[in-house]
Amino acid sequence: MESLSRLQARRIALAAQGFCDRPHATPSMRTFDRTLDRTGVLQVDSVNVLQRAHYMPLYSRMGPYDVDLLRRAAERRPRRVVEYWAHVQALMPVDLWPLMRHRMATYRSERGKWGFTADADLEPRVLDAVRDRGPVTARDLEEEFSTGPRTKEHWGWNWSESRKVLDYLYLVGDVAIAGRTSQFEVVYDVPERVLPAAVLDAPTPTPQDAVTELVRRAARSHGVASGACLADYYRLRLQPAPGQPSAKVAIDELVESGELTPVAVQGWRRRAYLHRDARIPRRVGARALLSPFDPVVWERARAEALFEFFYRIEIYVPQEKRLHGYYVLPFLLGDRLVGRVDLKADRSTRTLLVPGAFAEAHAPPETADELATELRRLAGWLGLDDVVVGHSGDLSDAVRVALGR
Repeated sequence: MESLSRLQARRIALAAQGFCDRPHATPSMRTFDRTLDRTGVLQVDSVNVLQRAHYMPLYSRMGPYDVDLLRRAAERRPRRVVEYWAHVQALMPVDLWPLMRHRMATYRSERGKWGFTADADLEPRVLDAVRDRGPVTARDLEEEFSTGPRTKEHWGWNWSESRKVLDYLYLVGDVAIAGRTSQFEVVYDVPERVLPAAVLDAPTPTPQDAVTELVRRAARSHGVASGACLADYYRLRLQPAPGQPSAKVAIDELVESGELTPVAVQGWRRRAYLHRDARIPRRVGARALLSPFDPVVWERARAEALFEFFYRIEIYVPQEKRLHGYYVLPFLLGDRLVGRVDLKADRSTRTLLVPGAFAEAHAPPETADELATELRRLAGWLGLDDVVVGHSGDLSDAVRVALGR
């Protein structure tokens, strides 16, 4: 069996994610398409302490870009991306829609996910309202379809009846997400007004064929990965119940066809799989801050195996128990994660706040200067005028000095 060093595996993974692509002077829709082809999906999250999660992986790879590129791709015809439960809630290329139909069928048979129950009697009425009046938000339909006061069960998610039904209809594919409002509310419409006709008319693959294609795409985006990581990319089951589509079956098929090669990676306990198109660059010249929801680090065990970087998001950790801060981004320099930085965009004062900056033990001497340069660039992209560094962390003083220079 072929063996890879951890360094080789890191470089393969970063190249597969687009960190070796030649930058365009001004990122265009062509740049966007290339970057989306690398990442496969853009995870969506409501936290807006710095920038919405789905905008950040594009910035990390493309540099400062006009965020209207993503809005156009997601909300204008011909749509390039659409939201669905692809990794988790994520923007995915529209051509993945047919591959998600087996998931939609499962949600239909299981009546949704998370244990929320939509009122089945309301479904046809809500669907008719979307068809007649769409695009609409749940708030637009709330008064008409309310059956009583909201409750505060299920972790405090007090969804209206219209929101519950719309979420179910979205999961099963009867409605699609047409966009979001400036307040990040989901805007729903019927699929034929959201997705290109060619996508809707595309044949539905068998569940196993769909899973195999999703694993193939995960392998391209990872470059090299364990079976568990390949399954996690699109939230597939590695070893499901008998009769269900399996990521393990998909991996075996791709190994047999020669698309994947089993390899051993230094320090990994699990067998890994190398995609046949994976590059092993001699060097990676990256300098980027990575969102907590970036594909490079969203699987924390993989980030630790590749980069020897232990990382946990601490949003839900009480302040006094946080090790690094509320919204902490890993700092990629070259082919290593050399530090992490707690960030907040204070839009009222047009300031990028840096409560803390922390270096890894292997961080090179130029880390503070490189991080300062990246913080200035990030602030400019966010429309902020200044960067203010706090005192938490062993890198903060050096970054403050570098910014002063």
